[in-house]
Amino acid sequence: MRTIGVAVAIPEPWGAELQAHRRSFGDPLADAIPTHITLLPPTAVDDELLGQVEEHLLTIAQRDEPFDLHLRGTGTFRPVSPVVFVQVARGISELERLEDGVRSGPLTRDLAFPFHPHVTVAHDVPEEALDRAFEGLARYEAKFRVWGFSLYEHGADGVWRPQRDYVLGRSLPGPDVCC
Repeated sequence: MRTIGVAVAIPEPWGAELQAHRRSFGDPLADAIPTHITLLPPTAVDDELLGQVEEHLLTIAQRDEPFDLHLRGTGTFRPVSPVVFVQVARGISELERLEDGVRSGPLTRDLAFPFHPHVTVAHDVPEEALDRAFEGLARYEAKFRVWGFSLYEHGADGVWRPQRDYVLGRSLPGPDVCC
C-alpha cells in the first residue's frame, strides 16, 4: 500500500514564497508539503494498481489544455477547520474539471468536504497565527500558467514527494519521466 496525492504545484517564485509564509506562521508541515492545489487528497492505493493509476492520470492530463491561474487574497475554513488559504480567483472551473477527472476511475473516492481549490498557508496553528496569515496575505496576488499536475507519494517521514508530472494536452516521453 502507498499513500498518494495529486496536485497542481505552485511554480517558482510563488511556491517558495508561499512556503516561507507558511513556515513563518509556525505551520509544522511547511517543509513537508510542497506548495500546491490539491486535486486528490491523501489516498491509499495498492502497489499493484499504481500502473493503472498512472495511465488514468495520463488520460486526464491529455484531455485538457494549459490554463491561466490567478491567486488573490485569503480565505479560511474556520470554524470547521483551522485553515487559512490563498484563494483561487481565476482558473476555478479548469481546476474543478481536473479534480473531477482525477477523482474518477481507479481513484474514485468520497470526500469529507466539497472540492474547494485553494493554497493552504496555515493549518493547525494557534488562532493568533491563523489571524496573522489571514491578514498578512489578504493582498497577496500571483498569476501564472498551469502546465499540468503531479502525482505525489507520502513518505514514511511525513514528506510529500513528487513522483511523476502530467503535462496538460500532451503526454510526456517515456514511462519514467519525473520531476
